[in-house]
Amino acid sequence: MAGRLLQSVLLLAAVAQTVYSQATCGGGKQCPEDKPCCSQYGECGVGAYCLGGCDPVNSKSLDSCVPSPQCQSKTYNFDNLDRVVSNTKYLGDASKADWVSSGQPLSHNGQVLLTMAEGTVGTLLASTTYVWYGKINARFSTSAGAGVVTAFILLGDSKDEIDFEFVGVELETAETNFYSQGVTNYNNGGKTTGLTDVHENMHDYEIDWQPDTITWSIDGKVVRTLDRDSTWNATANRYSFPQTPSRVQLSLWPGGLPTNGEGTIEWAGGLVEWDSQYMTNGYYYAAFDSVSVQCYDPPAGAQGSGTKAYIFTDKSMTNASVEMTNDNTVLKSLLGTGTNMSADYAHSSASASGSDVATVPGLNGAGPGTNGQRPDNGTDGGSSSSDNGGDNSGSNTASTTGSASTGFVQGGGGANGAGQLGGNSETVLKGSLFAVVVAIVGLCVL
Repeated sequence: MAGRLLQSVLLLAAVAQTVYSQATCGGGKQCPEDKPCCSQYGECGVGAYCLGGCDPVNSKSLDSCVPSPQCQSKTYNFDNLDRVVSNTKYLGDASKADWVSSGQPLSHNGQVLLTMAEGTVGTLLASTTYVWYGKINARFSTSAGAGVVTAFILLGDSKDEIDFEFVGVELETAETNFYSQGVTNYNNGGKTTGLTDVHENMHDYEIDWQPDTITWSIDGKVVRTLDRDSTWNATANRYSFPQTPSRVQLSLWPGGLPTNGEGTIEWAGGLVEWDSQYMTNGYYYAAFDSVSVQCYDPPAGAQGSGTKAYIFTDKSMTNASVEMTNDNTVLKSLLGTGTNMSADYAHSSASASGSDVATVPGLNGAGPGTNGQRPDNGTDGGSSSSDNGGDNSGSNTASTTGSASTGFVQGGGGANGAGQLGGNSETVLKGSLFAVVVAIVGLCVL
């Protein structure tokens, strides 16, 4: 009897490993047919994997990703969280929500607090609509403390990125950066110093993104400009300039986790201190007062005339690969994909946790976007200045299979503050159930 039970346990373990293993993608490795969507963090799945952040190049096909809702000019205030929806519930309908959340955002005095409690990887808000050139302004105060990073970035599914970042031990400094298609050129960074305490004071941070230039401003003063012509890459025969539709992302994340790379921890000011004076009610927080988006016209020669969505027509991930359409952007359930938008559960009462395939990207400790990891030599690659910083001519680069594919992801979060460390909530649940079964069978053997 014990022998048969032991054989059953071993068989169950083998089956569970097969069912719950996470397919990976990136660097030319594409997702399989049953998990066709590659998240920007290098894992394959369906549902939320196919929505914002879906990597079209490394998915099963370009149309595995759901079309992206087009830009809307709007000012977003945070008097409440009625227009914020968890990534475990969002299905792609931008008319019903302005922001998709991971972790635990809180509403306080007309602001949204991005929280980060011990044992979590913070909080991320991503806009439901995409900007394809525009002026984006965010008014906020950062968090503070060693290893704590606040970010306001534009991030495309192509891994194009434009950002402001704030390290919690440099409270008079704002860092600016840009990346193209996930190539981590650490010489693209710039620093603006001499700010009044960015934790104690609200500042207005603005990114003016045009087809030929990017301008970063703080409190109405231009602190950096970038001309597209200065980014020409003769080897790749293209401009290393962000040029594809991007979501607005607001985030608070722990750069100083022991599991992060040495370079990331050093850049973030050291390991996070979970008993810091900067924690309130058991968590760090950054406070966002408002975000405004002014959409610009599409670039000259843009494909299509639709007003609802953006899609990619080829893998070049340039302006020329983007088409404006009237395609549907809404999934019927978290089992859907870009090629099967109407996929649903067998019973209307079923939920994502009953599925054998990942539907919401999992968790880890790295930061949002390509800039989530730093080189292990500890250099930040940025040029320190109070004016126009950042030299694009350097060669300290990494491929998109590096930091971009192992970046920041969060689950649904819980009552204790923010998305938990450890992995996709579905995978954790299933793994726990499997452990219980094994334990029970083990007791029977005894």
